[in-house]
Amino acid sequence: MGYGLPSKQTVNAVGGREQARNVRVGAKLWALDGTRTVQTTVTGVVAVKAREVVEVTTEHSTFATAPDQLLRSPDGWVHARDAGGTVLAWTHARKLCRERLTIRPGHDLGYVIGATCSDGTVGTNYVSLVVNDEAFATKFAESLAAAVGLTARLEPVTRPSGYLKREVPGFRVRVVSSYLADLMRQYMGGDAHHMRQQFPRVVLRDSRMFEGFLDGYADGDGFRLKRWPARILVSANVPFLATLARIVGARFTPRADGTAARLVVADSWPSRGTFRPERHRLELIESTWSEVRGVRGRIAGDKPFTLYTFTLEPCAGFLVNGHLARQPW
Repeated sequence: MGYGLPSKQTVNAVGGREQARNVRVGAKLWALDGTRTVQTTVTGVVAVKAREVVEVTTEHSTFATAPDQLLRSPDGWVHARDAGGTVLAWTHARKLCRERLTIRPGHDLGYVIGATCSDGTVGTNYVSLVVNDEAFATKFAESLAAAVGLTARLEPVTRPSGYLKREVPGFRVRVVSSYLADLMRQYMGGDAHHMRQQFPRVVLRDSRMFEGFLDGYADGDGFRLKRWPARILVSANVPFLATLARIVGARFTPRADGTAARLVVADSWPSRGTFRPERHRLELIESTWSEVRGVRGRIAGDKPFTLYTFTLEPCAGFLVNGHLARQPW
């Protein structure tokens, strides 16, 4: 039956969507290398005639391809005609052209994560911090630049105070980056809402990064005790604090009245020997699985289909509406 894509089917080229018939040698297409999106180069194009194609409908889109075209599933490569009832490797096509950040582990990255967990906001395509303390906002902006290379300036703002019953001055640090926003959600278990976020175990890569996390969280939702060397961390997210308590070897008892709980973290906590470094990836996982909703055959009428196949290097795969496909060679 052959391989390839019909002439009008689009592929995800680096410059934007491109119809298969317009792809030339030297063109750069997007592909998936494990969980990362990468670029690959077309080294050859072959056009053949065929009488049949199939339309594969997933939860994200519908695309047409040859029945024998290989698509990536959890069990390996499957022919398009046999893809019904499985899931296919997929990435969000609209996010392919965004800037990918270089993540640098260390105290600064830990500080950014801690501050975001305590006082930050993670939107669809931005991360922001609005606080009263100028020094805190400045430190957050500096840590952002050092950890992920994004520059941000402090913006004077006002925000309502429930305690004072009036507007109070403050400072906002805001960076627009869907990559960073998705990364923060990944670190926090998929949901960055303060009441639903999970403890970001990525900060357990080493003690320096974890100390940065404690510093950032304490500057947002915490304070230092005057009587002895310790910090108080505050949160209404009890599972979050309970996990943190086990890591620092501290006792933790949630408040019975349901109000925000407090965790005492003594400066001497490292001597307890409860910290265990863990290996976690820093980079964003850009791939997921897309459920196949149906596969339908189409027979050519008077005019046969023209199918285009590509050879590529260094990756043999390429993306069709965000779904990973490849030729058999």
